[in-house]
Amino acid sequence: MPSFPIFRAKIRLLAMVLASAFLLQPAAAVDPPYQPQMERLSEIMGSLYFLQPLCEAEGADWRAQMDDLITLDNPDDDRRQRLAGAFNGGYEAFARFHRICTPSAREAYKRLLVEAQSLARTIHARFAE
Repeated sequence: MPSFPIFRAKIRLLAMVLASAFLLQPAAAVDPPYQPQMERLSEIMGSLYFLQPLCEAEGADWRAQMDDLITLDNPDDDRRQRLAGAFNGGYEAFARFHRICTPSAREAYKRLLVEAQSLARTIHARFAE
């Protein structure tokens, strides 16, 4: 069994190594309270970006609006990636099943528009300065 002073020195050394390892880690950013709603809004905008050309002759440029939204929110890299990933996920969700505008695609487009408007109003009402 090691002598107590040597054992204590090893424990101190291990503690210093672990503490320095934690200090070298970047601090974890804290998401704003509206992050879940922003991710859902991003996902909806991605879905609308896919469905709009199928079902509407003209309409909003959802990708440009998403870019504007991200620019205005000014998120850190991690949040920016999650918002873009949600947008892409929404796009891909509908791209897997729809090639033409069907009645279900048209209905999804209408419902997504309503949900997007509701989310945008909620985010603005609850979290805008």
